[in-house]
Amino acid sequence: MSKSFTTAEVAQHKDDANGYWLIVEGDVYDVSKFLDEHPGGAKILKRFSGKNATKAFWKYHNENVLKKYGGKLKIGSVAESAKL
Repeated sequence: MSKSFTTAEVAQHKDDANGYWLIVEGDVYDVSKFLDEHPGGAKILKRFSGKNATKAFWKYHNENVLKKYGGKLKIGSVAESAKL
């Protein structure tokens, strides 16, 4: 079973101390160990860490990127609580 995170939990992971997590299509990815491998550089991953990066991701990538790297970087999914 996949682990669930809130967007607030993901938002805490945007620096060296807490790691770098981001959201793409409702899934949470830990890109901390991928920073140096990312062809676009670490700076862009750090800029979107702690946030929903779906729109920016699809602007520069296709589904093959998720197939290639998603499995090793995905740590769970976003499960938001109901808004009252």
